[in-house]
Order: sequence, then structure tokens, then C-alpha cells
Amino acid sequence: MEVTAVGEEANQGDRLGFGQRCCSLGSSNPWLYRTAGIFPEHCTEEKKIGPYFRVAPQASKSQRSRCHGRAASEARPGEATAASYGRPFPTHPRRQEFRARVVRGPTMLVTAYLAFVGLLASCLGLELSRCRAKPPGRACSNPSFLRFQLDFYQVYFLALAADWLQAPYLYKLYQHYYFLEGQIAILYVCGLASTVLFGLVASSLVDWLGRKNSCVLFSLTYSLCCLTKLSQDYFVLLVGRALGGLSTALLFSAFEAWYIHEHVERHDFPAEWIPATFARAAFWNHVLAVVAGVAAEAVASWIGLGPVAPFVAAIPLLALAGALALRNWGENYDRQRAFSRTCAGGLRCLLSDRRVLLLGTIQALFESVIFIFVFLWTPVLDPHGAPLGIIFSSFMAASLLGSSLYRIATSKRYHLQPMHLLSLAVLIVVFSLFMLTFSTSPGQESPVESFIAFLLIELACGLYFPSMSFLRRKVIPETEQAGVLNWFRVPLHLLACLGLLVLHDSDRKTGTRNMFSICSAVMVMALLAVVGLFTVVRHDAELRVPSPTEEPYAPEL
Repeated sequence: MEVTAVGEEANQGDRLGFGQRCCSLGSSNPWLYRTAGIFPEHCTEEKKIGPYFRVAPQASKSQRSRCHGRAASEARPGEATAASYGRPFPTHPRRQEFRARVVRGPTMLVTAYLAFVGLLASCLGLELSRCRAKPPGRACSNPSFLRFQLDFYQVYFLALAADWLQAPYLYKLYQHYYFLEGQIAILYVCGLASTVLFGLVASSLVDWLGRKNSCVLFSLTYSLCCLTKLSQDYFVLLVGRALGGLSTALLFSAFEAWYIHEHVERHDFPAEWIPATFARAAFWNHVLAVVAGVAAEAVASWIGLGPVAPFVAAIPLLALAGALALRNWGENYDRQRAFSRTCAGGLRCLLSDRRVLLLGTIQALFESVIFIFVFLWTPVLDPHGAPLGIIFSSFMAASLLGSSLYRIATSKRYHLQPMHLLSLAVLIVVFSLFMLTFSTSPGQESPVESFIAFLLIELACGLYFPSMSFLRRKVIPETEQAGVLNWFRVPLHLLACLGLLVLHDSDRKTGTRNMFSICSAVMVMALLAVVGLFTVVRHDAELRVPSPTEEPYAPEL
């Protein structure tokens, strides 16, 4: 479904006049301000901020009826009116003709499904060939180890599935509640800020509270986060984003910490088996993401709840994950290290080793762009009738394909190094962002080209994350990894928040293209940092893959 404009847009004066009428009516519906495209400058602060929190003085019935009567009388033949949309909106008499025409075309729908099937077939073929060529490992033949892995996977995969199920329709849900793009950007910024704040103290919180209790707490907080999506109140949704940040911090700290402690301390399995567990978890994490996208598309279309349906469907999965953790897992704690000492040690390591500093620069620049991409893909593709769940599954299949290509490239046959693949990933993203600056030009949008560029970005992510994980383990001392990663996350999230705030203050039509242009410049800086790192480590034998092994990169996905 495409929405195209017939005639010229209203000029700034006309939009201001329309905004005046919205404000004078005291409307609390952000849809009115979306139509006007502005917040009137002369309105009181209470009325300007009111739509952000969905609280504003209500207009009287006589005011609304007069406005609606004028809108109907002034409408041109065939023009949308309040009655035709089932919701009130005023029309300024001096506003030039601007009609919304719905065009149903199969282009984006067919492209999405074809891409999904093609990527899925490619991934399946690569994985089947890899499984046939790989001899069975020692860990796979140990029944006790397999039972222990199963107890961990049952809970961990349910948690991951609930997390992925919400991803395709988050932006669409806020749009469904008639929030402006600027308001949605603030919600995303709140989630990112919550993630970085809770991420700084997550390790200490998990050690103090207990790993099992932290996993159960994750199930509770994430369930509450999903329940907040049933409300259209802006403040409630902000609270939900804060709970989502806490839950994300727990998801990527508590589960991994519990498994490693149980693996080494309680069951006394060889530490060399840990990478195999997380390599398998990484593969199934991608598979779960692909399935979750299809499931989200199905429940959003069939249940009848609309975009909120995937969030409701995630609650039983979270409840089951918490119940299985309570029943099957034992509690474990660890000796707490002072947060100040952890950060101080990480900062010393960051400043004393140029390799660590360059690696942190690459991570901050690359992943901040990925966060902005996560925000922008829905408003770029959704107006053209793209099936969001299938689009998301295609993204995850492309990422899985990238991970499979990473394993093939670092195998004994090709023997490429992670540093080479990291450089390739950054180059692919730079090229994709340049594509997006042209495919999102106002009035010349090309959704198919944008979709291809997004797929290339996800393919690059599949190459980037295992490469970055390998280099971090080799460059950063194990005792300082927690502190260094905390410092990595701060500029990463700050850059992402800054980008979203810039988008919040920009014009809707040109803002998206300008943001992709800014992201292109950021990725060029990341490419320069990659060149600098390659110059420093090109003769470092420690950063070479000695044998074709699978890398444990699940915690970073």
C-alpha cells in the first residue's frame, strides 16, 4: 500500500494556520499536529507539550461541531473529510489541495517474500553443508553436558524469543497510537538511555541479587514492559521503555553469568566447552529471530489486536521462562568487585593500549549507526505496504547468512582473518548508507532499493559481530573486559541518542535522508578507524585465527 500526494503541499503559512486551529481547539490528538506538521510557536507551552503526554484541555462540543461543519463544507469533491476517516480533523480554507490516495500494489509485498525465501534457502544450504562436513565434537557426546545445556537453552531461548517477537512492530505500535515521529524518537531515546544506565550497574546488580533471581526478575520486568504497550498514555509508554532497558541489561548479563558459573564451578566441565555452547546459542538465536518475525506478522494480522498483539503474545513466553528458571536452575553468586574499581581499570586499559582505543571507536561508531537503522527502517518501508514481520525475518535471515559466511571465510579452506571481515563489514555498511541517501530522497522514494540496502546492512552485521567478538577477546585482558565494555557502551548510546534527537528536530520528509547522510559520514570515520587498527595489528600473530573454530558471539547479538 502506497500513499501518494496529489497536488502541491501546503506552504508554511497554511500549515501554521492549521496548527493554530488545532491548538485553539485544545486537541489532545497528536494526529492533528501530524497533519499540520508543526507545533504552533505562539501556543502556550501547556498546549504544545500536552500532545506529548496526551493530556490537553478539551474543546467544547460546539467548537468541534463548528470546525467539522466548516471542514465538510470547504472540502473539494473527492477530498478526504472528517466523516470519511471516522475521526475529526479541521481543514484550513487557504490550504492548497492535498489528497491522500491509497494505491495497492504487490511490488513491496512480493519483494519481501521473495527475499525472505531466497535468504532462508541460502542459509539452510550453507548450514547443511557445514553440518555434513563437521565431525562430531567431544562435548556433544557427553550426556550430562547435553542435559545441562538443555536446561540452559530452555530458559534462554524462551527469553530470546520473547525479545525478538516484539521487535518488528515496536515503531508501528507507537505510530498506531498516532504519536508523531519526534515523540517516537523520544521513546527510543528513553529506551537507549535506560539501557546504558542499567548496563553500567547490571553486573554488580546480578552478582548481588543472584544470577537465577536476576533471570526471574528479567521475566517480571519485561512482562510489565509488554503490558505498558496496551496503554496509549505517553508517560506509561516512557515507563515501559525504562523497564525495557533494565530487562535488556539483565538479558545480556544474568543468563551468560549463570551459565558460566554453573559450567565451571558446579558441574566442573572443561572451560573449552563454553564457546561451543554460545556458538550454538548464536545460531539458534538467529533462527528464533527469523521465526519470531513470521510469528509477529501472523499474530498482528490474525488475532485482531493489531500491532499490540506481538507484545501480548510475548508475555506467556516470559512467564514460562521465569517458571522454568525457578524450577530447574540453582542459585549462584559471585564475589562483587567495586563498580568504581571496574570502571577505573577499564579506563586505564582503554587509554594505555591503542588497539583497545581503536576497537572501542569502531564499536561506538558502527553500533550507533545500527541503533539508528533500527529506528528508521519501519517509517521508510511501512508506507509502501511492506509486511513488517516478513521484512524483519528477512533482515534476520540476512544476518544469519553473514554469520555463516564468516564461518566459511575463517575456515581452513579460505583462512581469512577477522580483521579482514571487519573491514569488509564496515565497507558494506558505508555503501548501503550511500544507497539510502538516494533511495529516500523526498518525492523520489524507492522502497525496493531501500530494502536491499537494509538487507546489506544486516548481512554486514552478521560479519561484524563475530569479528568484533574475536578481536575483543584477543585484545582486551579478561579481567578488564567488563570495565572496558562499559566505557565502549557510553559513547555508543550517546551517539545513537544524539542522532535520534537530531531526527526529532528535523522535517519529516528531509530528516530521514539527512540522517542517512550523517550516518554515512559516521561510517566513513569508522572505516578510517578500521584502517588505523589494521595498520597497528597487521603483524600481530595473536589476532589471527589459528584453526577453523566457531566463535562465541551470542552475547553481543
